Amino acid sequence: MAKQKWKAGNMLYPLPAVLVTVTDGQGRDNVFTVAWAGTVCTNPPMVSISVRPERFSHHMILETGEFVLNLTTEDMAYAVDYCGVKSGRDVDKFHILGLVKEPASQVRPPMIKNAPVCIECRVVEVKHLGSHDLFLANVEAVHADEKYMDRKGKFHLGDAKMLAYSHGEYFGLGKKLGTFGCSVRRRKQKNER
Repeated sequence: MAKQKWKAGNMLYPLPAVLVTVTDGQGRDNVFTVAWAGTVCTNPPMVSISVRPERFSHHMILETGEFVLNLTTEDMAYAVDYCGVKSGRDVDKFHILGLVKEPASQVRPPMIKNAPVCIECRVVEVKHLGSHDLFLANVEAVHADEKYMDRKGKFHLGDAKMLAYSHGEYFGLGKKLGTFGCSVRRRKQKNER
């Protein structure tokens, strides 16, 4: 089969579906869904999110320069969708969805207790790109849920059944197919086992 040529657009899928928490610095918190989030740099650790200026949370990030990325699971799919279609201008999404806030250690926005990983972020640059503004941020702290750690302290994020977003649909990540480096790692011979 041949491929159809489409007009230029964003077709980089799947993406993580994250819940971003923000605050206005005066006691009003909000949570909203972002699929346009990504890793930018390892050292220093940096991430980015892209947010439309008309989103209710946009001004909060601009004013405080802080947000928390809360990774999501299959069990959180309803909340992820709801937080993407309902505005914090109109509803308290934390209350309606039973998302439990807990204090972050380095930034003012709360973390979501329900999330397996929470990443505290401080904005270092804002790029106004057109339909979205890109918030480039340093990672200030990472919090990982201990229920996904084994006795040796290894973190098993795959056990959390992570959620992904792909072209208007949500998916569980499914089964593990390999590990980093598996394509070049020497395979053990039968007599080496």
